[in-house]
Amino acid sequence: MKQRRIGVYICHCGGNISDYVNVQEVADAVKNDPNVAISRTHTFACSDASQQEMIDEIREQNLDGLVIASCSPKLHVFTFRGMAERADLNQYQYVHVNLREQCSWVHGNDKAGATAKGINILRAGIAKCALTKPLTAIRVDTKPRVLIIGAGVAGMRAAILLADMGLSVFMVEKEKEAGGWALHAGNMGPENQNGTDIAAGLLKRIQAHENIMLYTGAEVTGKSGSIGDFTVMARLDNNEEVSLNVGAIVVTTGFSPYEPKEGEYGWGIPGVVSLLDFRRMVEQSNGKLQHNGKPVRTVSFIYCVGSRQKKKKDCPDANTYCSRYCCSAATHTASQLGKLDPSVRQYHLFRDVRTYGALETVYEESRRDGAIFLKWEPKNPPVVEQKGGQLSVTVKDTLSGGDELEIGSDLVVLVNGMEPRENDALNDILKIPESKDGFYNEIHIKLRPVETVIDGVFIAGASQGPKTLAESVASSLAAVAKTGGLLKKGYVDLEPLVAKVNTDKCLWCDECLKACPYGAIEKINFGEKEVAFVIEAMCKGEGGCVPVCPHDAIEIEGYRDDQICAMIDASIKELETPA
Repeated sequence: MKQRRIGVYICHCGGNISDYVNVQEVADAVKNDPNVAISRTHTFACSDASQQEMIDEIREQNLDGLVIASCSPKLHVFTFRGMAERADLNQYQYVHVNLREQCSWVHGNDKAGATAKGINILRAGIAKCALTKPLTAIRVDTKPRVLIIGAGVAGMRAAILLADMGLSVFMVEKEKEAGGWALHAGNMGPENQNGTDIAAGLLKRIQAHENIMLYTGAEVTGKSGSIGDFTVMARLDNNEEVSLNVGAIVVTTGFSPYEPKEGEYGWGIPGVVSLLDFRRMVEQSNGKLQHNGKPVRTVSFIYCVGSRQKKKKDCPDANTYCSRYCCSAATHTASQLGKLDPSVRQYHLFRDVRTYGALETVYEESRRDGAIFLKWEPKNPPVVEQKGGQLSVTVKDTLSGGDELEIGSDLVVLVNGMEPRENDALNDILKIPESKDGFYNEIHIKLRPVETVIDGVFIAGASQGPKTLAESVASSLAAVAKTGGLLKKGYVDLEPLVAKVNTDKCLWCDECLKACPYGAIEKINFGEKEVAFVIEAMCKGEGGCVPVCPHDAIEIEGYRDDQICAMIDASIKELETPA
């Protein structure tokens, strides 16, 4: 085998690695190993200065392989691939070794052991790099058309911007009318914009736009194809099915409001209402607030209903997250109520007030207008009962030293949070992973916040977690940027690190097809037999097909059997001790 010239660079990571691993000892341990031409350390390998030094050395030393031992590859694998390309080194001849998460951070009390392990996993990376070969990205042409699933404000904003780019946009909305929850939001703070007016304005623009086709009362029933060329089937309200050929899909299906259980904080007792119902009541009132023909003099709000729950026997599917918008919506409603009728007494029973950022002004305004805030602890939640024809709310207020207060109320408003929308049929079709909370899951919350593991499928708005309207729109604009960048170019380059089938070994048993969650394998005729065929544009290189193949006929490029075996041999060598 031809001797390789591999450059090895170990990062201090500003102390994240070097405080627990002797990085110079690691570099020295491998500098004379076969195939290693250079072994150096850098304080921050990802810095522009360090990258330029590595580029210069790759060119000057004619390096044909690169190993960087630093932090998680999730963070900088594309950084160093780009650097390799700038140095005229094929980016797939670069191997990343995770020296931070897999070594220094898990062995903080054993520097000698962490250093030994660092040498071990670095040698494994070098062994893998020695067997790399130049690869070329898989280029796929893209159709200049987009499907947006969900026509709330986030979806409509995305549709208008994509259409303005010159792309054709199809929108599929399950409900009979577009607008989502903004249709029922009424006035929203602190700008006091009207949700119904916002939705109506966007819908008017969509209906007038020649590049947008909106289907309401419609559902997605099937999907085939891959990034750049999806075929999506949708059933319309008249049971007609249409076929939509698009290059990308944006999912903005929104959320569902939490529905309290019978008896939860008095739910089911007359006069106990949800925040949305109360907001409508305030919006529709002319002058004095009334309920069932009687004037409302006292209102009690109970916060965190359906959010920040603890898992227990009577709540096995707890929503442990904060719904973010509820505190702001409740305090804004309090201000609206104060303007409608300042004589109404308001009691706000909260766990923590989370009106973050500019929304803090809404909370402050409601306090100035006379709303009284009482803090309760989860171990002693408020109790709502009906006594003598009136609602009674009992709460222990920790702000007053734990005194138990009983508040007579005409209305009790449950400030209920957001839940993932029930989309089981759609989830089976799109196969977008979900977070532990049940919302759609992005690849990385900071680095790739609207991308999913399904190439060409993006998520935005409250479909990926609780958001305010402004935050939903911001994420939809991010999805627009990603989608537009993908489709306007006319093509996309995909990872070549995909499954490869050895047709000599393959005898088609369909085990690989059953193991693939992406539908990237199909059966084809090859000569006189049937074999597996990998649809490269759909394959994610996950590798679930490899171990189930009884004929050892599948490998993942970049993680071939010879590379994995070489890594294991290198690790065993490190573990061997002299006789």
